[in-house]
Amino acid sequence: MPFVKSEIRDRIGYIILDRPEKRNALNAEFVNELKSAITDYQTNQDVRAVILKSSGEAFCAGADLAYLEQLQKFTYTENLMDSQNLSSLFKTIYSFPKPVISIVNGAAIAGGCGLATVCDMCFATPNSTFGYTESRIGFIPAIVMIFLRKKVGENISKKLLFTGEIFNSAKALEYGLITETVEIEMIEQYVHNVVTKLIHASSGNSLAMIKKMYNELDGKPLDEALKYACEMNASARETDDCKRGISAFLNKQKISW
Repeated sequence: MPFVKSEIRDRIGYIILDRPEKRNALNAEFVNELKSAITDYQTNQDVRAVILKSSGEAFCAGADLAYLEQLQKFTYTENLMDSQNLSSLFKTIYSFPKPVISIVNGAAIAGGCGLATVCDMCFATPNSTFGYTESRIGFIPAIVMIFLRKKVGENISKKLLFTGEIFNSAKALEYGLITETVEIEMIEQYVHNVVTKLIHASSGNSLAMIKKMYNELDGKPLDEALKYACEMNASARETDDCKRGISAFLNKQKISW
């Protein structure tokens, strides 16, 4: 694929945005390649988690200029289909049954910021910048808003989306948008180590069920949410992973997933 590279190391599937000459800016083909790359890892038994990172000096600068010019000529139906394509990418990442972690070095702007922060965890270098800048060009960050409101709440998300401000990784950490900042020379190995520990310490089935619950719990009334939680709890107890894990715990055996 011309815009995306993939590789597997230590049961971690890497997806690399590889359009550095355009600051990894997105277009329809790029979005399709990303969806294809992550979908390929869903059924791959050799992959327990996914790391999304980039080549070059920017993580992703949003939509590229040629793509924006092209959008001006679209009909409503074409714009709707294109919007649904980006929506499908974000939903695929958010609901993916394995942990998805992004590494941001440099700028993550507009759709690129959404791409980085829709992941389960996001690690950034101190020099990284973030921003949902769509309102500055008369556009709206409609799709990313769905996920941003859940992540940082209404007050912070309105501030970021209304102003379109560009902010640094320290602010992103303060807002709860990212997980941690790590120095540039250490970040890739640091995140690799964090994810390696995660997949050895936690059952893959447990992680998938936790992610499923995050998707299903939204909007449920308290009684319905508790009913669903009890059903998931009971289902988890019937899994081989749970039986294996409890047995190891009771027998004081160390387990590695």
